[in-house]
Amino acid sequence: MLPLTKEQEAGLGLELATKRQEHADLDAAIHTLTSSRVADQMLIQRLKKRKLTLKDRIVQLETILIPDIIA
Repeated sequence: MLPLTKEQEAGLGLELATKRQEHADLDAAIHTLTSSRVADQMLIQRLKKRKLTLKDRIVQLETILIPDIIA
């Protein structure tokens, strides 16, 4: 993999922070909806799917920004 420029690294870092915040927001929304008595199960499922998609992207970004160092 080619080394990242400072601009690329900053952009990916910003995206990572944004995705982490969105993931946390979705987690809170899912928790609130599941604890309510009138929860829409389809909406909860869509939110959970979006949360999993975000988690996959977070892992990708972390892999790019924090590569494994073989000791």
